[in-house]
Amino acid sequence: MGIAEVALHTMPGAFAAHSPASNLPLGADARRRKRNANLVPNARALPGLLKIPRLRSVRRQCQRIDDLARVTEGNGTWVKDAMNNASQAVGDGRPDQAVGGNGGLNGHTVKPPPQRRKTSSVEDEAWELLQESMAYYCGSPVGTIAANDPNDSDPVNYDQVFIRDFIPSGIAFLLKGEYEIVRNFILYTLQLQVLAVSCYLIFFMLFSFKVRTVPLDGDEDATEEVLDPDFGEAAIGRVAPVDSGLWWIILLRAYGKCSGDLSVQERIDVQTGMKMILKLCLADGFDMFPTLLVTDGSCMIDRRMGIHGHPLEIQALFYSALLCAREMLAQEDGSADLIRALNNRLIALSFHIREYYWLDMQKLNEIYRYKTEEYSYDAVNKFNIYPDQISPWLVEWIPPKGGYFIGNLQPAHMDFRFFSLGNLWSIISSLATTHQSHAILDLIESKWSDLVAEMPLKICYPALENQEWKIITGSDPKNTPWSYHNGGSWPTLLWQLTVACIKMNRPEIAAKAIEVAERRIAADKWPEYYDTKRARFIGKQARLYQTWSIAGFLVAKLLMEKPDAARILWNDEDAEILNALSTNRKRGKKVLKKTYIV
Repeated sequence: MGIAEVALHTMPGAFAAHSPASNLPLGADARRRKRNANLVPNARALPGLLKIPRLRSVRRQCQRIDDLARVTEGNGTWVKDAMNNASQAVGDGRPDQAVGGNGGLNGHTVKPPPQRRKTSSVEDEAWELLQESMAYYCGSPVGTIAANDPNDSDPVNYDQVFIRDFIPSGIAFLLKGEYEIVRNFILYTLQLQVLAVSCYLIFFMLFSFKVRTVPLDGDEDATEEVLDPDFGEAAIGRVAPVDSGLWWIILLRAYGKCSGDLSVQERIDVQTGMKMILKLCLADGFDMFPTLLVTDGSCMIDRRMGIHGHPLEIQALFYSALLCAREMLAQEDGSADLIRALNNRLIALSFHIREYYWLDMQKLNEIYRYKTEEYSYDAVNKFNIYPDQISPWLVEWIPPKGGYFIGNLQPAHMDFRFFSLGNLWSIISSLATTHQSHAILDLIESKWSDLVAEMPLKICYPALENQEWKIITGSDPKNTPWSYHNGGSWPTLLWQLTVACIKMNRPEIAAKAIEVAERRIAADKWPEYYDTKRARFIGKQARLYQTWSIAGFLVAKLLMEKPDAARILWNDEDAEILNALSTNRKRGKKVLKKTYIV
């Protein structure tokens, strides 16, 4: 059981509300009936944890995702309106049929192992595997499961659809012109998110969901499909998936740009979903900086790895999501304050990251000569960084040409590790300047043997070792040095490297990395990650046939064939932000001091 659980057919008139037989489409089974919608949730919590009723399953008959009712803003009634007026059933799907094949009776997997056929190329095999990983709900594709190894008898939660894991899958389908699965994913995950708020008036970021086939209430011979969401309350370590909502906004924009279908982002429920995410991210707190303050394990690195605070990955995704949302938000009176806050945050965040996270040889030498304990508005060492924090590895590693954004910045603390995703998405989102973007790619080329070697790409460099590993990770046996999140190599990062290289007109770097991956990734059965400094071994606990490894490779290949398609993912440099930053520097940073310490 989770922290607490409740069957969501407790929602009056929402997912539990079945249409009368007379309203069902032709061919629908007459046995479909209304259920009792007045059960009382059983909310239990583990000692010391917030009482979060676990959304155990979304029980309902198959309904069109298109027909959500009109959403109204106000004191939360818009959420209930959206869910209470669920749509009519679709097609002639029957409640006694299991649709899609990746759910299981009572939550247990019952699918037969997929038959692997020999294909003509690595790319062909990848497409076949990606299609086999698709999850279906009531006959419609709604996502891809995290891994689909036919020989894995204990998938744990790798048989779920994860928000962040689906992003490369979604991009691959978009580039292939298969829009339905991405559209369904966007809208169904929104429904799950909104339902949580309507039930408990608390906003949670959705971590993952699973399609299950369970017995139909009151009929032992019939089954139905349910969506079983997880908001992190069942995740290992109970980590908060802060990046999920940011990725959702980025994918929403990509869908509109690639398909040309802007009706999805213009829907009232989708507009409201964006506003929910933005208001959470822009909410006032105790933090003094424009960066998002998060706990450890809140992004792709979802275990204890010393990234709590203001990790670069979250800031880059945050910046990108703000820009994407600004493009899509309807210009109306109710959005004026939100857009104003969004613009202010973009300016402050851009300045903060570019100015204080950047590291190259010149900047490192400045830090080496820092004076400490400075008290003034014009202090050079604003965060009171002690020069002794500079690690010996960094002095030898930093190249004369090139640079990167450090992993984290807090008072008296700089995390000098190189984090690939954060740096690559800083390029893609234009959080980095043109000069900084080229310098990051220069560094990757210069340190190819460290960051790429025999399989792209290191998730971070270097690994935590010895006493540092024990203290920071808590002696995590999965994050041992040069494994998993601690310096492991992740093939899924290939697609983000490719987008960054194309944006900066340096596709030859991506082509070289793709060639490295193509030599062995299929023969190795598409692992989740690789171990050792040079990525020579398949990860000791890596899942095989990992979907985002497959999808990341496909997206990289597709973008190399059609480089212009990468525009659906990147953000161009914003003229207003540039102008504001230029004005701010001329005025001695007084503009930004009104809101944030930068």
